[in-house]
Amino acid sequence: MDTKADSNHPLDRIDEAIIDVLRHDGRITFEKLSTLVHLTPRPCLERVRKLERRGVIRGYGAIIDLQKVSPGLSLLVLVALSNQSGRAAQKAFEATMRSCPEVYECHLISGHFDYSLRMRCRDMEHYRVLTEHWMNDDALHIDKLVAHPELAAVKSMAPLP
Repeated sequence: MDTKADSNHPLDRIDEAIIDVLRHDGRITFEKLSTLVHLTPRPCLERVRKLERRGVIRGYGAIIDLQKVSPGLSLLVLVALSNQSGRAAQKAFEATMRSCPEVYECHLISGHFDYSLRMRCRDMEHYRVLTEHWMNDDALHIDKLVAHPELAAVKSMAPLP
């Protein structure tokens, strides 16, 4: 089956129902899933596999309480690259973020900043040393970093609409 051609087909109501159930419970059995979406188990399994092949379902995982696994500081960091930085600096910055274990999310954004990062550091000194290293790396062309330490998680890993 051509997954490229497959990805052009819109999701139908059954696909959307499957996605909604799996978003809330990725460990559900196919038998229970098939009951909830009103299919028999075999066609339900085929639908899920098709959604996986199309890249709609990219994977399954556990929701981890990071504070219990690795006590420390969670931060939202906004990053502005210099205006003259160009695509090479973006590539260098993105490669650095991908390889940095303290950064667990990095998004290219619009507005006054170029990137938003979700980071986890042992403490503010760890954050300071890490970001000072970034600021001193001429290849990254970082103009400004603004950190917002997380005070409390009000809503986390919310299902998408």
